[in-house]
Amino acid sequence: MASTQLEKQTEPVQGDRLEEAKDISDRGTGEDVEQAQIPQPEDEHDTSAEHDEFEVTWDGDDDPSNPMNWSNSRKISIIAMVSFVTFLTPLASSMFAPGVPNVMEEFSTSSNLLAAFVVSIYVLGFAFGPLVVAPASELLGRSPVYHICNTLFVIFTILNAVAVNLPMLIAFRFFAGFAGVGAITIGSGTIADLIPPERRGMSMALYSMGPIFGPIVGPIAGGFLTQGAGWRWVFWVITISGGVVTVACFFVLRETLATVILEKKAIRLRKETNNPDWHVRKPLDLPPRQLLMQSIVRPMRILLLTPVASAMSIYIAILYGLLYILFTTFTFVFKDQYGFSTSSAGLSYLGSGVGTLAGLLYATMLSDRKVRQKIAINQKPQPEDRLPLYMVLPSCLSIPVGFFIYGWGAQYQVHWIVPQVGTVITSFGVIIILMCVQTYLVDTFTTYAASAIAANTVLRSLLGALLPLCGLDIYDALGLGWGNTLFGLIAFIIAPIPILFGLYGERLRAMKPFVG
Repeated sequence: MASTQLEKQTEPVQGDRLEEAKDISDRGTGEDVEQAQIPQPEDEHDTSAEHDEFEVTWDGDDDPSNPMNWSNSRKISIIAMVSFVTFLTPLASSMFAPGVPNVMEEFSTSSNLLAAFVVSIYVLGFAFGPLVVAPASELLGRSPVYHICNTLFVIFTILNAVAVNLPMLIAFRFFAGFAGVGAITIGSGTIADLIPPERRGMSMALYSMGPIFGPIVGPIAGGFLTQGAGWRWVFWVITISGGVVTVACFFVLRETLATVILEKKAIRLRKETNNPDWHVRKPLDLPPRQLLMQSIVRPMRILLLTPVASAMSIYIAILYGLLYILFTTFTFVFKDQYGFSTSSAGLSYLGSGVGTLAGLLYATMLSDRKVRQKIAINQKPQPEDRLPLYMVLPSCLSIPVGFFIYGWGAQYQVHWIVPQVGTVITSFGVIIILMCVQTYLVDTFTTYAASAIAANTVLRSLLGALLPLCGLDIYDALGLGWGNTLFGLIAFIIAPIPILFGLYGERLRAMKPFVG
C-alpha cells in the first residue's frame, strides 16, 4: 500500500464521494467560515475534487477500506446492531414505569411528582448526553463512542437495580439515560457513513423504530415482570440484555467515519515512508483544542443558528412530548376508565405498536422513491426529497385525528378498542414524520449528521421528559376528551412546518449560514 501511495505523489489524488474536503470547496472560498452558505448535501458520487500530492484519500472509488464499499452483510450487521441498541435503551425508559408504585411504597414516598420524575429523569439524560456523544464521535470516531456508552449504560443500570433509596435511583436513572443515548445520537451518522442517499430509506426506518417502539414494548414487558418478580428485576433483565449487546458490539461494529479511517492510514504512511507530510484534509483545519471546542458547541450552534434544524427540532420535540404524555398515562386511563388490571393495562400499548409497524412499512416503501426517480433522470437529489407530500401530509393529519378519537372514546367509555384505534392512527403518523425529518437532517448535514441529530435529540428529549409531568393534571382539569382535543389542535397547528420545508426548503436553508 505504501508503494502505491508513493507512486501517486506525482499526480493529484482523486477525491472520494465521502471526502470531506469537497464539502468545504462547495461552500465557497475567500469568506469567513461563519459567513459561508449552509452546505448543500454532498454529491457522494463525485470524484472530481483535487488534492495535494501528500493528501491521504481513498485508493479509487472501489477502495475496500471505504465503508461505502463494504459488503452488504457487514453493513446489515452493523446497522442491525446499532438499531437494536436504539431499541434497548428507550425500552429502559418505560419498562420501569409499571413498577413505580412498588418503588414509592418501598421507599415510603407518596409524591405524584416524584413518581413521574423517577420515570422522566431517564429521558432527561437523553437530552444532555448528545452534547457530549455527538462531538466525541466526530473527533474520536463512531466505534469507541458506542463501546464506551454501552459499557456505562450497563454499569449504571446495575446501580439502579441495587439502589437503596429514591435519590440514588433518580441519580443513576439520569446517568443511565445519559449513556444510553449514544446509539440514538450517532446511529444516523453511521448510516450516512455506510449507505448512499438513494438507499438510506430502509436503514433509517430500522434505526427510527427504536425510539418509538422501545417505549411501547417496555410497559408491556415491565408490567408482567414487576408483577411476577418485583421492580428490581426490570433492571436486571435490562442489564443482562445490555451486557450481551455490549459484548456483541465489540465483535460486530467497525469504525465507519471516513476521516478517522483515513487518519489511521496517514499515520501508517508516515511511519512506512518516514515522511511527515502525509495528512488528511478535514472540513475545518484548526488546532486540536479549537477543533475540540468547535465540536462540543456544534450541536447547539446547529440547533440555534439554522432554520432547518431549529424548526424541525421544535416540531419533532412537541410531537415527542405529546406522544410521551400518552405513554405515561395509558395505564391510568385504561385502569380508571375500563377497569384493566396492572398487567392488562400494559397491553394498552399494543395499539401504538401496531401503528408504529404500519408507519414503518409505509415509510420504508416510499422514502427513497423521489430520490431514486431523480437519480434515474440524472438530476441531483435534494434533502427536500425526503419530505414529499405523499408522506408528510398523511402523517401530519393522522396525528391530531388519532388524538381526537382516543380522547373522546375514552371520555365516554366507548368500547376500549375505539381509543386503541386512536393510538394506532397517532403512532402511524408520528413514526413516519420522525423518519422523514431524521433522514432530511442527515441528507442536509451529511458531514455533521451526528451533530444535527444530537441537536434534534436534545430538544425532543427535554419535552419528552418534562411534558408528561403535567399530563395527568391536564386530564384532571379538562377531562380526557378536551385534554386530548387540546393536544390534537397543537399537532394540527404545527403541521405546516414539514410541509413548508418540503415545498420551499432549499430557499429556507439559505436564510441563515452555517458551516462546521
